Amino acid sequence: MSEQQGERPTAQGWLEPPPGPTTGQAPQYPHAGGEPNGLYPAPGGAYPGLHSHALDPNSGPYGVAPSGPINYAPAGMQQGPPQQGPQQQPPPRYSYSQQAPVSSHAAGRSPQRSFSVGDLSSTALLRQSKGAPRSGWRKAVYLASGRTVNLGESEADIQRGELIGRINQPLHGCYKIAMLSLKGGVGKTTTTVTLGSTFASLRGDRVVAVDANPDRGTLSQKIPLETAATVRHLLRDSYRITRYSDVRAYTSQGPSRLEVLASDSDPAVSEAFSEEDYRRTVDLLEHFYNIVLTDCGTGLLHSAMKGVLDLADCLVLVSSGSIDGARSASATLDWLDMHGYQDLVKRSVAVINAVRPGSGKVDIGKLAEHFDARCRAVHILPFDPHLEEGAEVDLERLKATTRSAMLDLAATIADDFSASASRR
Repeated sequence: MSEQQGERPTAQGWLEPPPGPTTGQAPQYPHAGGEPNGLYPAPGGAYPGLHSHALDPNSGPYGVAPSGPINYAPAGMQQGPPQQGPQQQPPPRYSYSQQAPVSSHAAGRSPQRSFSVGDLSSTALLRQSKGAPRSGWRKAVYLASGRTVNLGESEADIQRGELIGRINQPLHGCYKIAMLSLKGGVGKTTTTVTLGSTFASLRGDRVVAVDANPDRGTLSQKIPLETAATVRHLLRDSYRITRYSDVRAYTSQGPSRLEVLASDSDPAVSEAFSEEDYRRTVDLLEHFYNIVLTDCGTGLLHSAMKGVLDLADCLVLVSSGSIDGARSASATLDWLDMHGYQDLVKRSVAVINAVRPGSGKVDIGKLAEHFDARCRAVHILPFDPHLEEGAEVDLERLKATTRSAMLDLAATIADDFSASASRR
């Protein structure tokens, strides 16, 4: 037992006081309703857990105070006034059910704006740094300084970024583009591949170009050939095509990720490509591709043309910068207006393609004004030596002006993505 005298627990669980003085007088206890006293006064004037009805106060060797603290003052010693010790507050109790906050209006304060998770966006919390320059002398300074001197993007880089943002607009479903020209030699097929490659290189979805030219089309010659399969083989085996990997066996893919579905090399066979065949082809492709470009033939009366025009979301009319090329393009718009395709004409985009260096004496500006009054937009593609070669198209070999013009054309077409969903 410890040398210090203190309380000891008894068998009944109550505190046992230290032995009284040598005089033999028993310790005195206050009345049950008395004031707290002693070294450890209990809050509220009673020991926690003490029930007066549980035990007889007079039982046992010591009396039990049912509702008050124990007084350890020996007999004969005058009991002074109760000692007011420092009252210890019980520890706070926390729970998950908190009181509803007081409204700022009820408290007389001005209302505050509400906050949400959207306020914690990276744009709002992070310091916006300058974008690294991607071209010109700014890029040279940036690289020469070890990427420490950043003068920011040039106007050309900022404009290019805006065009890329428009090209990457969300697209719901499959968007079908018909590439049309009544006159040969204006660069329609080359424009089809270059435009499709621009979309495929910048967007994350799949893009395919279909050769619907009945006169031995050359679309498949503009990218590296990976398969000898044609649209005829695809239609023949359509019943067993269920996955993208199945249809991929019938297409060739270029470096830009653009895929090409070739036509038959025999003109006699390709002439049999009917409206129903084209509709079946598009119905199959739209399950696996988001953008389908159709390289049409030079005629408006061959069997597949009606299906092409009926399914098209956008018509790209390609013309050269010559007078006869412009007249053929204008006549195409007239024919479409007379045959019930007025809405398609209003959504069409005219492209004046410079197939030769220099425009000669033709006023390209007046040609653009003529088509601008009839179409949704007009774009002028500059002459490019790489495209003049007639070989496989490589975007990296295009001039900067040609790439900018093609970005602008693709962005204009992409502006119609959101409206196309409501027309279906």
